[in-house]
Amino acid sequence: MKSKIIVIFLFLYTITLFGQDKDAYLLRNKNILDSNYAFPESDANVIGFGAYHGSAKTEDAELFLLQSVVNQNGVDYYFAETDISIAYYFNEYLKNGDEILLKDVIEHYGTRIPQERTVDVLEKWKKLKLINDKLAKNKKITVLGADIIATYKYTYRHLLSTIKNSSDWPLASELMTTVANDTTDFSPYYDSYTKNQLKQFVSDYENAPVKYDKLIRDRAMFLHIINGIKTSFMTKYSREKQMYANYIKLSDIYNLKNKKQFFRLGFSHLLKQKEGDGASFFSMLIDNGIYSKNKVESVLGYLSNSEVFWKDVYKNGEYSTSANKGGEATGDSPTAYYKGIENLKKQSTSDLNIFKLNNSKSPYRTPGCTDLIELIISDTKQINYGNTATTEYIDYAVLISNSPASTSIYTIDKP
Repeated sequence: MKSKIIVIFLFLYTITLFGQDKDAYLLRNKNILDSNYAFPESDANVIGFGAYHGSAKTEDAELFLLQSVVNQNGVDYYFAETDISIAYYFNEYLKNGDEILLKDVIEHYGTRIPQERTVDVLEKWKKLKLINDKLAKNKKITVLGADIIATYKYTYRHLLSTIKNSSDWPLASELMTTVANDTTDFSPYYDSYTKNQLKQFVSDYENAPVKYDKLIRDRAMFLHIINGIKTSFMTKYSREKQMYANYIKLSDIYNLKNKKQFFRLGFSHLLKQKEGDGASFFSMLIDNGIYSKNKVESVLGYLSNSEVFWKDVYKNGEYSTSANKGGEATGDSPTAYYKGIENLKKQSTSDLNIFKLNNSKSPYRTPGCTDLIELIISDTKQINYGNTATTEYIDYAVLISNSPASTSIYTIDKP
């Protein structure tokens, strides 16, 4: 009995000491994330930032981080969580400043992730344009997207931009007519009119590529778009694997290997290690030897005392209001929380604090430490992380506190 008490005491003592080590470490390795912050990882090729979608201050955190990276080493390519065609028109906005275009692009960009269809994201892109406008011509940021197609509207336009003269290609002319009519049904999620029209176009091209290749001005991009369209016809696919395959093709087109790249993606895409059996986009880049692990930096945001925009509410087919959520929806409640998040909260001194987790003597390198990776959810079977450590998955944590929910973009037009 006495020996059991000693074992329990030693166990509790070890946990307490380990917790104190983390508190001391975080105190030494935290910064306020603002316009004065300097991101120290100058050798990284790939930097990713992500957090729960739909919280307003997440956009501020991204911009501070992006500005710091731009100031130090520049950013050649910015990857948004979208497909290549919507990314193409984000680029058009950065060039021409057309805010009507920007609003429409964001509405379509948010088709897959409604929490991104917000005024806050709109304002983020306006600020990103201001950053880009100040850069020299040879330092400008180019927007890319490796995700699957969210909506066909900008796929149509982008595809047609790669064709020299659509009047010599009957089915391309039909696509032009659809664009001119600006149909509201550009959905890839069921057998919509536009989906069936694209099936006919793809079949037409593949049956006579020699005939049509002479009409194409950018064959590499044309084929990349066609491949993305064909993926949208599939009923089953792995989104992570498709993102990886799309990235590899874009890497060939844009020679990305030694370029500085900034990714704004959802939380799970940025994990540098497999989580259980699930391989993330970033882990595929590392495991397949595209980049070494030390050339990839993952920065994840965690919400505290915050809310997220959840969905738009409609009445009689018209936008009425929005629903917001906190607690479990933000990973910040007694029934759904990230292990070790309390350590960040104890050290927080502002609404945006960034913590470097990957120093050589970091307690977050300890095998079996799954802080900030393991999501504790009541009555749910947990993932087996084995002896992996936090720093195998991520490098930095940003605590985002007191953040209101983002505001639906549809409030702009509401009387």
